[in-house]
Amino acid sequence: MAKITVMEWQRVLAYVDGTLQRVMEPGRHRYRESRTHLVTVDLRPRQLLVPGQEVLTADGVSVRVSVSARWKITDPVAFTAGSETPAQLLYSAVQDCVRARLAAVTLDAALADRSQLELDRTLVQAEVDTLGITVEELRVRDLMLPGELRRAAMDAVVARERGKAALEEARAEAAALRSLANTAKLLESHPALLHLRTLLVAADRQATLVLDPRGQVAP
Repeated sequence: MAKITVMEWQRVLAYVDGTLQRVMEPGRHRYRESRTHLVTVDLRPRQLLVPGQEVLTADGVSVRVSVSARWKITDPVAFTAGSETPAQLLYSAVQDCVRARLAAVTLDAALADRSQLELDRTLVQAEVDTLGITVEELRVRDLMLPGELRRAAMDAVVARERGKAALEEARAEAAALRSLANTAKLLESHPALLHLRTLLVAADRQATLVLDPRGQVAP
């Protein structure tokens, strides 16, 4: 009799003469080596990455979308016997879910609100339920625009920022003009303030005074 130790995160399927006899839980087990075939299944969570794929939005724009899915095996028997390539079926189900979601939203809506790109995990789960797989998380990682759209979006951002800068400059100039107008009104109402200002300027050693032929002293 042979011995095997099953780790906490593992399950071992024991097939005797081609028939599933038992599922070995964590611990130490004995089995007849000559007639038994063992299949070890790792139950730890896994990460599936679907790299950028071409997808059409509702308004017919082609974008590249990358998606990640966190999943794990919850039924080792179904995972082993349900399909020769269960991970490939999960990959295809994720792709189909992404295409269906992007086909329902426009590019502008997706760019304005990333919540529009939330994927329905239950759609993928329904496709892999019989494979002993549980999808724990499904989300869009990146939304990549074609080169022309990226340049257009950048131009729009630059134009918007330039407009904001020009608006702030105009506001500053308007504030300066209002201050000058208020000062002129104040001097017109109180001429003595002009003489006081002249004395203050004269007190500065670095100031230069110009005598007005009409008897006025101007700073």
